[in-house]
Amino acid sequence: MINKRAGRTAGATASQCRVTVCRGCCCGDGAKIPGVDHAGQIPRLRAALDGAAPVRASDCLDVCDQANVVVVQPSAAGRAAGGRPVWLGLVNDDEALADIAAWIRAGGPGIAEPPGVLDLYAITVSRRVREGLDGQGA
Repeated sequence: MINKRAGRTAGATASQCRVTVCRGCCCGDGAKIPGVDHAGQIPRLRAALDGAAPVRASDCLDVCDQANVVVVQPSAAGRAAGGRPVWLGLVNDDEALADIAAWIRAGGPGIAEPPGVLDLYAITVSRRVREGLDGQGA
């Protein structure tokens, strides 16, 4: 798990969502998930977001059976509107990254409805896992 304080991205503003991409034991592993440009995923997501949200890599988020995992945390406004972090699993193609980026640019959790296709990627994780990512108890 990432350190709750050290893992925060410098420069993120309250008006931005935050994106965490797992790069632990299974996520980002070409042996586990062949045929995916794991090294290029984070740079492509950052480029697609074009500064709309910071993207950080994390150590193992402990949902290895869902690799590759991306977590979208709402902005302060999104959280105030009822948005909660959204965990997405099996994010192994550029189309999914594009859909995630478009949703975040539109406002993300609590602000904009995600594209329906992201329902196929949504996963539920235990409270222990959620709290390990971010001490907000999302």
